[in-house]
Parts: sequence; structure tokens; C-alpha cells
Amino acid sequence: MVVRLKLLTTKDCHLCVEARSAMARVSQHSGVDWVEIDVATDDHLAREYGDRLPVVLLDDKEHGYWRVEEERLLRDLRA
Repeated sequence: MVVRLKLLTTKDCHLCVEARSAMARVSQHSGVDWVEIDVATDDHLAREYGDRLPVVLLDDKEHGYWRVEEERLLRDLRA
């Protein structure tokens, strides 16, 4: 199974809490599941994204960070 949406997060991240809610809404509207990945479990991800979390990946490409742009993400999921 291919996961199109990933949310990169870490502990004690207040923006990550908001991003989880936004991703749940996007998933509900699109029918596309998402997974959450804690960058603390992967040294490469921690180095790459550690200072600008949360990060949304769509098809393993960075779609945005700090805030989930729900309308844009829904549009891009349909493309």
C-alpha cells in the first residue's frame, strides 16, 4: 500500500497538534489516509526537517511546513 500523505512531527510541538487536526479533516474530505512520523526516530529526517516541523509530504515531496494548507492540499490530492 502506498501512503501519499505523511505528517512529520516531534514531541512537544504545539503546531503539530494543530496539524494533526488539519490532516484528519483533509483525510475525511479526500478519503486519503495519512501517517505520522516522528523525526526523532530517523536521523536523516531530524537533520532535514527538525527546525521547521510539522512538515506535510505529499507523494514523498515536501508540500508545506508549520501549517497545513488544507484547501491547497485537497486540490493537489485531486490533481
